Amino acid sequence: MDEHEFIEYVGKTYTKGAMQDRVIRELIVRTIKPYLNPQMIGLQLGYAEGVDTAMLAPLLAELDVVEGNAAFIWEGKKKNIPNVRFISSLFEELTLEKTGRQYDVIFAIYVMEHVQDTSVVLNRIRRLLLPEGIFYAVVPNARALSRQLARHMGILEELDDFTPHDLQHGHRRIYDRVRLNRDLTHEGFKIIHQGGIFLKILADFQLNQLYRSGILGPSQIDGLYLLGLEYPDLCGSIFSIAKRDELFTSGGEA
Repeated sequence: MDEHEFIEYVGKTYTKGAMQDRVIRELIVRTIKPYLNPQMIGLQLGYAEGVDTAMLAPLLAELDVVEGNAAFIWEGKKKNIPNVRFISSLFEELTLEKTGRQYDVIFAIYVMEHVQDTSVVLNRIRRLLLPEGIFYAVVPNARALSRQLARHMGILEELDDFTPHDLQHGHRRIYDRVRLNRDLTHEGFKIIHQGGIFLKILADFQLNQLYRSGILGPSQIDGLYLLGLEYPDLCGSIFSIAKRDELFTSGGEA
């Protein structure tokens, strides 16, 4: 299938309204919020259910959302968030001509594990970032405690193996902190902060059951978030906050 068909396929695999998805996305925004201010113009790669968009838009002056799935754009426009603009494009084809401007902050939340060519996408992002802008990348973590447990249970052979869940959702690569930061630095970024989000003890479907039963509540969520700051390599997701490396040169820019 071509990339447009792949995006349409992946879009149909999302489970709407899952509590764990809501929790982790709230924590993702909590992590980046200290770096944001109401004068910033932001670019978000991908819309999906729009949970991130709804939380990020009030923190910024304007937020552009680039999305390759027509159904997601249609759903997003129905929300009618006043400072949000949608751009229809594959990430690999995003240009300054399409956006009409550069950005103070660019968000790639659960994007890098999906894209066909990370080098091309990161190059596009760097070109769209203002000289003092920041790039916030979040990906699932290969070394999450839940994955390490799965390996000891015999469900995973190696931590960087694809699970059925990974394959169902169109993941093309598995990240740990070293690989994420290496991908960013190789494409002209310098890391200013990195870490983990939410110490993940069990798989998503198990966590959702614990939320429904009331065993996991706000206090436990906050505790697992704070533990994740101490033990980033055990978190369900990892992040890097980066800026353009102005000393970076490449002879093969896309």
